[in-house]
Formats: sequence, C-alpha cells, structure tokens
Amino acid sequence: MWRYLDLLPVPPGVKPITMGEGLTPLVELRNIGRTLGLENLYIKLESTNPTGSFKDRGVSLAVTLANYYRCRRYIVASTGNTAASAAAYTARVDGRCIVVLPRGGVAGGKLLQAVLHGAIVVEVEGSFDDALQIVVRAAEEELVYPLNSFNPVRLEGQKTISYELWEQLGREPDWVVVPVGNAGNISAIGKGFRELRDIGFIDEVPKLVGVQAAGASPIATAWRMGEKKLPVITKPRTIASAIRIARPINWFKAWREVEESGGSFVEVDDESIISAQLELARREGIGVEPASAAALAGLKKVVESGVIDRRDVVVVVATGHSLKDPSVQEIAEEKTTRVVLEGKSIDVLLDSLVEIH
Repeated sequence: MWRYLDLLPVPPGVKPITMGEGLTPLVELRNIGRTLGLENLYIKLESTNPTGSFKDRGVSLAVTLANYYRCRRYIVASTGNTAASAAAYTARVDGRCIVVLPRGGVAGGKLLQAVLHGAIVVEVEGSFDDALQIVVRAAEEELVYPLNSFNPVRLEGQKTISYELWEQLGREPDWVVVPVGNAGNISAIGKGFRELRDIGFIDEVPKLVGVQAAGASPIATAWRMGEKKLPVITKPRTIASAIRIARPINWFKAWREVEESGGSFVEVDDESIISAQLELARREGIGVEPASAAALAGLKKVVESGVIDRRDVVVVVATGHSLKDPSVQEIAEEKTTRVVLEGKSIDVLLDSLVEIH
C-alpha cells in the first residue's frame, strides 16, 4: 500500500506504521465464472491483510498520521473488523485504543482480536449506529483520535485497492462489486479510480455495484425507490454482521460514486449470502466471511439482469476472512458427514460416502 506514497496525504519524512498491508492477491474465479457465463471474473482477497480484512489499509494510514502528530489515545466503533485492525495498529505505536461495540453484535473471532491486542472494550446496548454516535461525540470534543471512516484519512488508505486492481489487471476493470455497510470502502474505491482517470492512467472509471444485506439495506432500498433519502431502519438484521448497519455515515459519498460510475446498489437475502459463501469455499477454495460473500450474491443478481457482457472484466472485493466470523458454524456442521470407522473397510466407507453425497 505504501508504494503509492505520492498519492497519499502524508507529510514528507513520515515513517509509516505498517505491517505489510496491501498488495493482496487477485484470484481468477474460473469455476464460478463459467457458471455465470463470465470470461474474466476475479476476486480481490483483502482477507490476506495483516488482521484479515481491508480495514488495515485505512487504519495503517490513520494511525501513521495520528502518531506523527503525537496522538496516544484512539477510539473506534465497530462491527468487528475495524476494532481488530485499530487494536493491532495502535499497539504498534504503544497507544491506548477504545473500541465501542454493539453488545452481542460482533463475531467472536473479531472480538478476540481486539482483546488480544489490548484494546479497552466497551459494549453498548443497541446497534453499531448507537456505538458510532459515542465515537462521533468523543471526536467532536477532541478527547481521542477517531479511526472510523468518517475520518477522511481512513478512506485515503482504502482507495489503494483501486490502484492495485489497475496494476494487477494491467487495465481498469469494467465492474467492481463491493459489500456495503457503512459505505466507506466503496466510496474510497470510487475515489481511487477517479484519481487514476484524472491523472490520465485510465479512460473511464469502472461501474461500481454496492451490495447490502436485505435486513440492513437503507441505501439499496433508497436506490430502488429512486429517492435520495434513506429509510429509517431501527433494528438491522442479517447474518453478515460486518454490514449490519442501519445508518451508514458515508452513504452520500457512496451514492455519488456509484451514480457517477453508472453502477447500482442491490440487496441480497441471508440465504443467498450463505449460498455464495459455501460456493466460494467449495468451488474455488476461498473462505470469506458472510459480508464478503454478499458481494458474490449481489453479482449474481446483476448478471441475471443482463447488463454485464460475458467478456467484461469483473472484480468482486472480498473484505474479510472466513475465520473472523464463526456465526455460520452451525451451517458447516449441518453439511458435515460423520461416520464410525470401526468394523468397516475403507472400500465400504468410500462407497457409502459417495452414496450420501
């Protein structure tokens, strides 16, 4: 990520606080691509960042600048991934990090990361949106340095996804599909491609598709209704905890980027998300958390509408690793076959397993 230093808002001589984030793999989805009739389908594996999600890009840059200006106290509201990332990077500067989480709304793997890296964990009754209000108030009173995506520095780090896609493909993609919660990442990706266009590296920005879970889809709902005003969602619900957000703070930025790109927002239900997660794991060997799988589910919806040409270059952004969110463990258990080896030959066992499947 830091190879793009000249395109980042960093004063001369600043030493990056880095763990090697960025330069994540771009993997071709050949099997799923054949099924969908797409000849050039890829997935960007942001799950290979140091703490397992795309958040490391923005947090690395934000902590770098905050540390340069001698900040020592940090705060972040999170559905999990940002908390893990913030706790890890602030530990590298010997800072104190407060993570504000919705009680019962954060996947166990992500909570473990935050605790492991020494964060002070504060749980609030309510949703992520309630937790974020606490962070906004603390930031307004200049009590601590905020690491949420209303801090524009966060998005400056995340825009490097666009730079990498351009380098890895040798051109701009035609479509980029992104899961949307607080809407910062899709905003950042759009900004990154606009910058590449403005400096003459590409001719057009890709069409952006933002994917929300049906139980937490204020932007997709407003888009479908043709109204630039978000509906009120009091209790967002979805298995994809990373995008379980009712009032995305970056929604207007995201709307502008998607609209200007010629893209769209879509929503997908939990059943489609789980199906996409299993398909990625079993047909491509790629394990992602439910929020990431939502992007593939959304792509399928767009393909069905007939607007994507089979030769278009399409990239799905996988934002987090499967091990971060064990909430679908029961699904895996339902799909697991258990056998007793005692008294059975290997041939008999294999034959019986083939019959079961």
